[in-house]
Amino acid sequence: MDYAEGLFLGRYWSDTDFENRRHIELFLLYGVLTTIFLILLYWTGSPFLGVGRFGLFSIIMLVILSVFNPVLCFRYYGMPLWGKGGILLVKIYKAYLIMSLTVSLIIPRLTVQSNGLKDFLIDYLNSTLEHYTEKFASGGGSFSTVMGVLTGGIHVVLVIVLVFAAMIVIPGLFVLLYKIGQYFYDFLIDRLILRRYFRYRR
Repeated sequence: MDYAEGLFLGRYWSDTDFENRRHIELFLLYGVLTTIFLILLYWTGSPFLGVGRFGLFSIIMLVILSVFNPVLCFRYYGMPLWGKGGILLVKIYKAYLIMSLTVSLIIPRLTVQSNGLKDFLIDYLNSTLEHYTEKFASGGGSFSTVMGVLTGGIHVVLVIVLVFAAMIVIPGLFVLLYKIGQYFYDFLIDRLILRRYFRYRR
């Protein structure tokens, strides 16, 4: 329960040691989950569990939950168990909205359609191998050809690794930037309003 509280309340509001530890695995987990939903939407054209369908209602809900986030977190530890559960469910829904927003921002920027991906990859592989083969061809002999194919193959593998790394890191960076913005907003509301006009829990 402490971990869930720290995860969804965030570093600023958590009463656990969650705020004093780095959580790189959460950064990676978010990236992996977002990538899975992104791939499903890319291949099927339909958002799984609605992730990626980010319309006006989703925008309004995310704005509302972001604006009232300090109030929810401030009241959390004074709530009964059922109230805490309700707030955590709201925070889970907010995380869902952020993931849906991330997918909706990335998917239009994928210029290669799923039905043309196979041809694109084959063309890229052939052109890359051809480029490196021609580059080593001046040396003459079969060894130069082997070196060209080998170097081209390594190039392709590195590109694939970098693409998958980007698919994990970019969504993680997006949610990190959002959390930083939410952190400073919560800090200002807490210092300017909550600590002045309400009994402070800490």
